[in-house]
Amino acid sequence: MHQTFDAALEIDLLHANQEGADHNRQHFDRWGITCLNIMSSPGAGKTVLLEQTLKSLKTRFKMAVIEGDMTTELDADRLRKYDVPVIPINTGRSCHLDSKMVAGGIHTLEHNYEPTDFDLVLVENVGNLVCPAEFEVGEHAKVALLSVTEGEDKPLKYPVMFQEADCLLITKTDLAPYVDIDFDRITKNVRQMNSEVIIIFVSAKTGIGLEEWFDWVTNVVQENQIQQTKQLAVQG
Repeated sequence: MHQTFDAALEIDLLHANQEGADHNRQHFDRWGITCLNIMSSPGAGKTVLLEQTLKSLKTRFKMAVIEGDMTTELDADRLRKYDVPVIPINTGRSCHLDSKMVAGGIHTLEHNYEPTDFDLVLVENVGNLVCPAEFEVGEHAKVALLSVTEGEDKPLKYPVMFQEADCLLITKTDLAPYVDIDFDRITKNVRQMNSEVIIIFVSAKTGIGLEEWFDWVTNVVQENQIQQTKQLAVQG
């Protein structure tokens, strides 16, 4: 069967984006940086999670943030309070960051700072449960958030986000008594899409689950640094 024009165009766009993502990851690997792509629908808690992460891990790792939003720097301003470099990217009408946009952020990081000083770059993607999961940006791992207020069916209705995630945070668990949510059903639905994903239940308000999240981030950074060192040794 012949592909439709739209389908062929999408494949070309994804292929070009993937080449850019691979190039971005080469930069990160050369500098010894781990990059995490944080994705969710609007309001699931990405920014407050990053606030808690910066506050708790900034003595352990040298971090920077690439902050994606369609308009404004409201979230970027919130994160700047933690004395880390925050590079804002406004996407206009685009519902996701792509590798070319993030490449611009990487060049800003390289121009304004010494990139080899950094251990971790956190990319806060545009709030959307569909597009961000399809466009890699050079990350070493994808992190998805799902708020308990969004319901139990979202993993089934928006499968790609959950299929692609390496770690899934179920957020705002302190609100569970008020929204009649079934954690076992959420877990079951997620496992139908991705049997390997790490699932962490968190509340930024009460602190539940945050230490488990910090431990996961720490392990990913440390394991990635080992792999990066081995790659550099092989390359001579």
